[in-house]
Amino acid sequence: MACAGRHGPEVRSDCWINVEPGGSGLHLNLESKVKSLYGTHIERQIKQACARVGLKNARIDIKDSGALPFVISARLETALRRSGINVGSTLVPPAKADFTASDKDRLRRTRLYLPGNTPHLFLNAGLHEPDAIILDLEDSVAPSEKDAARVLVRNALLAVDFYKAERMVRINQLPMGLDDLEWIVPCGVQLILLPKCESPDQARLVDEKLNAINPGHAVWLLPIIESARGCFYAFEIAGASPNIAGLAVGLEDYTADIGVQRTSSGYESLWAQSRIVNAARAHGIQAIGSVFSHVDDQEGCFQAARAAKNLGFDGMGCIHPRHIPVMHDAFAPGEDEISRAKEIVLAFAEAQEKGLGVVSLNNKMIDAPVVKRAQTVIRHAIQAGRLNPGWQDNTSEVE
Repeated sequence: MACAGRHGPEVRSDCWINVEPGGSGLHLNLESKVKSLYGTHIERQIKQACARVGLKNARIDIKDSGALPFVISARLETALRRSGINVGSTLVPPAKADFTASDKDRLRRTRLYLPGNTPHLFLNAGLHEPDAIILDLEDSVAPSEKDAARVLVRNALLAVDFYKAERMVRINQLPMGLDDLEWIVPCGVQLILLPKCESPDQARLVDEKLNAINPGHAVWLLPIIESARGCFYAFEIAGASPNIAGLAVGLEDYTADIGVQRTSSGYESLWAQSRIVNAARAHGIQAIGSVFSHVDDQEGCFQAARAAKNLGFDGMGCIHPRHIPVMHDAFAPGEDEISRAKEIVLAFAEAQEKGLGVVSLNNKMIDAPVVKRAQTVIRHAIQAGRLNPGWQDNTSEVE
């Protein structure tokens, strides 16, 4: 006998399933808030799944709180596995997700964390328009529920429409995280977050595993630096593989590791943050800041995001959807920044047209890194909706 899932008056979009193999025949006992509407469909799904794994004799109790089919499938599969029944790949739902790889340098201002064993948070996450969603298998999942979260996250990647958000998964620390990859890499994940990364060897190990599971299909890697040791090896980690899209910093664990309290000023972690930014920039990849942990402090969220931008970070993590528009506003280029970038890009275009080897603006030479930075500002301004994509063709926009 084994069970999986959750039930109770506060539970939504989930279910609890208990499987007791044995007896004579298949006996289902369904309790559901929507039994009059969907009870027949739920029972049919359970029976069909049992038939696929060859389970003919068992008692199955289901307490449903409005779970969608991909959740019911995940909870049933976990209960069957915990009962010792060989499931194999027979209960994997059909894929609806787009398996297209994301761009390595795409906009990553916000990444919304979703606990990997809490399905009701998955369903509308994309409607909040984060740049990415993170289905988390690590800190937000209890050790006893790691197996259930793997199945649920795999099913969510296959079945849930996250709209334009990049699909990320934070795996567990190594070596457990390597087993996580077997479940999720074939199912449309676009980026893997490697927590508590402390060496380039760890990043290379994950990258090799990604390539072995899904050869020829780009799945980006984002190591998270969360310790003093990780900070010292940040440069080496950033260059461990061409598939590393950026470096992230986790300040809750970092400050605990060095024995201090995290403060709103960030003074105690300034060295670590600057080291992450410089290591990332040295390898031409993104730098991603930590999360802002005060859900109801919108002004504090804006100031933290603006401070992160001023340090050189491209984005932050989010623990609540209400932080998303605030962070998007904070990371968006300002009017002066856009105006300066436009001048540089136009000067660069003019120099190219004239076949000049140097770029000059207001009698000052502009080197290649400055041009590259201006081009990035323009791209981000367009992505943030603050600049018309055809601005170069509109002379009225050019002063």
